[in-house]
Amino acid sequence: MFRLETISPKMLDYYVGNKNIRIIDLRSGADYARSHIRSAMNIPYEENMDYGVFPMGEELVLYCQRGTVSLIVGREMAKRGCKVRSVIGGISAYRGRNLVFSGDS
Repeated sequence: MFRLETISPKMLDYYVGNKNIRIIDLRSGADYARSHIRSAMNIPYEENMDYGVFPMGEELVLYCQRGTVSLIVGREMAKRGCKVRSVIGGISAYRGRNLVFSGDS
């Protein structure tokens, strides 16, 4: 049995900077370049995705634009034994302090 945990967008700030957790942005590279969560790694979702590209030994927090893709990928990762969380509502629902826009440092 697998378990996919979901977290609120507000909880995302708790995970930013935590060296034991990897935050993954599943949006396109162009969307990631425009804005992303600080410290997030970009692995764009593809319909026939190779799940081997994910850091398997780490705890993961996944987000996408609105939360649907991160649920799909999160379920698959959980089936593979990964400890994974999905952000409800994605980056569209995030209002925290760790949103980086193009040109920000």
